[in-house]
Amino acid sequence: MIKRETPIRDLFILEPKVFGDSRGYFFEIYNQAAFDSLGLEVRFVQDNESFSRFGTLRGLHFQKGRHAQAKLVRVIEGAIYDVVVDVRRGSPTFGKWVAVTLSADNFLQCFVPPGFAHG
Repeated sequence: MIKRETPIRDLFILEPKVFGDSRGYFFEIYNQAAFDSLGLEVRFVQDNESFSRFGTLRGLHFQKGRHAQAKLVRVIEGAIYDVVVDVRRGSPTFGKWVAVTLSADNFLQCFVPPGFAHG
């Protein structure tokens, strides 16, 4: 897996190694040892899936305090334009944002650490 830096500290785009052939493809979405080796200190304990119809616009969302969560966002069908905003008060990049197109074709994943809103 390749970890791509963004202009905002702690926010990364991840590019998994995809193994494909005429039958389809295989890749690891999450591997604790791989995340550890990339310096991503996170232990995921929950896995959610959301479905949006074409043209849906969702608001930015986040958790704060002891409920803050890291997220690994990916797309399994179609594409999304995901916007991630640093909402960490006192951060030098507070209020700054990064956008990325995640799609079923590009396999990119966005690692959203606690303290960020995204949608």
